[in-house]
Amino acid sequence: MSLVRITLRRTGRLVGSSTLLVLIACTTACDAGGNYASAGDFEGGVGQGGAQDFGQFKKILEDGEIPAPETIDDVGFFNEHKIELPAAACAENVCMHGLFGQMGNMINGSNCTTVLVGMNTPIDPAQLERPPLNLALAIDVSGSMSGESMFYVRSGLERMLSSIEPGDRISLVTFSDQAKIAVNGVNGDDVALAQAIDGLEADGGTNIYDGLRTAFELVQANADDDRQNRVILLSDGVATAGLTSGAKIIDMASAYNSLGLGLTTIGVGTDFDVELMRTLSEGGSGAFYFLEDPSAVQEVFVEEVTAFTVPLAEEVTIDVDIGDNYTLRGIYGTKRFEATGSSGSITIPNLQLAHRESADDNQGGRRGGGGAILLEILPAEGATEEKGYVGDLKLRYRDALSKQLVEQSVTVDAQLAPNDSGRFFETESVEKGFVMLNIFVGLQMAATRAQSGDDQGALNLLLGLDDAVDAWLADNPDYDIEDDLKYIRLFSANLRDRGADEPPPGQPPPNPWPQD
Repeated sequence: MSLVRITLRRTGRLVGSSTLLVLIACTTACDAGGNYASAGDFEGGVGQGGAQDFGQFKKILEDGEIPAPETIDDVGFFNEHKIELPAAACAENVCMHGLFGQMGNMINGSNCTTVLVGMNTPIDPAQLERPPLNLALAIDVSGSMSGESMFYVRSGLERMLSSIEPGDRISLVTFSDQAKIAVNGVNGDDVALAQAIDGLEADGGTNIYDGLRTAFELVQANADDDRQNRVILLSDGVATAGLTSGAKIIDMASAYNSLGLGLTTIGVGTDFDVELMRTLSEGGSGAFYFLEDPSAVQEVFVEEVTAFTVPLAEEVTIDVDIGDNYTLRGIYGTKRFEATGSSGSITIPNLQLAHRESADDNQGGRRGGGGAILLEILPAEGATEEKGYVGDLKLRYRDALSKQLVEQSVTVDAQLAPNDSGRFFETESVEKGFVMLNIFVGLQMAATRAQSGDDQGALNLLLGLDDAVDAWLADNPDYDIEDDLKYIRLFSANLRDRGADEPPPGQPPPNPWPQD
């Protein structure tokens, strides 16, 4: 095992674990006796605000087409994987783990070394009393939402009503050519809300600016520091009416975000503005859902008013300092980061409870696993042959409820020397993370080669990845990775259908990874 030292700090003062339990005992999660859900009682996943899912890439493959490299997103891909981390034993809302792993990669066998930065929580959602909501729903009712999409939106909103609590206040805004206020700040059991949902009809254009602005105005007017003040925006298209500039829509939303108003976005189908909806969610510290199947809307609204509206941490930063024996080559699984050869800095708007409790928990689809952040490191030039120190990780965040600053520090050590070609994984967690990273890179490399016209090279890469993943699964059954393998094979089939030549036997994959 690597040596892991964890230090907890609040407002700059070193605090012991017993004191922490007193400080945060009932500001987060309490059991029936008023006790904090302590480490060992529960271990749950933590997801990043703004995380999307893997839906767009999968939908393109399912339609028999070849995806472009920009349609696969590492945050979204990792978010569709549940990683079982070590116990959340830090006695805080969020516990960070730094786990070392190394072996030959699954694409061409070159040595690959990773550090998994995982985060989990001892807070049991079943024991969690979430803050009441001040929630506005901005629902696209343009003509393209007619039929199946509108049926499932109504169904999803009706299901959501059963998860609304007495203290919640809900507003409903519809938008097509212009926005309309259906209800404003009513209780979840108000008959007017149920009637407005039942009466949703689709017609006209798509005025996203007016719909989103109106929803923010209602949340601002009803804002309360003791509530979660949020907007959920759902659309199946691009802006075609009113102010259609994506930059203007983002600027408007950012102004409301700066007032503490959150935003989650839901894109339905394959024709909506993915970049706009993702950017809006990241600025609003919310989730971004890509729903290739409109029926998934039925689960998403319920998720949003339960686990996903309960923030655990805000203003999150993770600082990475790499020792002299290694070089930081890449950071995967997060959007906002800076990296040099010796250090990195990651910024995350907020952290939320992830709703999947295990890899086999996939009743609502794979999204919401919590994912992970993977650091790819290489032996530095002149690295010694001594195993040991890899680097330090420092987590800082503001407790979402108490607003106190929390710090954790983790030191990661290796059981292999930097240039050792052996195989070692500190835990099963980092081994699954290693496999995830290899699959993500492989899919992205294949999409890049196919886009440039090298279908044979893309197919050759996928076939090698297929063999390696299939062999790993033989000893490590895992629902998420099995599902990934299905899409690796579907990608290969689509390339063959497009006329890709079979690679000659023994031909190595193109452009080895990692690039030394």
